[in-house]
Amino acid sequence: MALGYDRGGDAAPRVLAKGGGDVAQNILDLASQHSIPIERDPDLLQCLQPLANGAEIPIAAYEAVARILAFLYQKNRA
Repeated sequence: MALGYDRGGDAAPRVLAKGGGDVAQNILDLASQHSIPIERDPDLLQCLQPLANGAEIPIAAYEAVARILAFLYQKNRA
């Protein structure tokens, strides 16, 4: 699953892409090719799996997604 957040336009992070098997591998490969850090959280994935592409994450997932975003921001500063 790939998440994104536009500070100027989104009220909350959104699902950008999701899938299993080959689709999941393609998402990981694209992230790697573009030097996008990858963080794995199976519990969060299970919570977000029912969401459609483009859907905002539910309030119940805010804390977990905030931890991942903080990790990514730190990684980007390094």
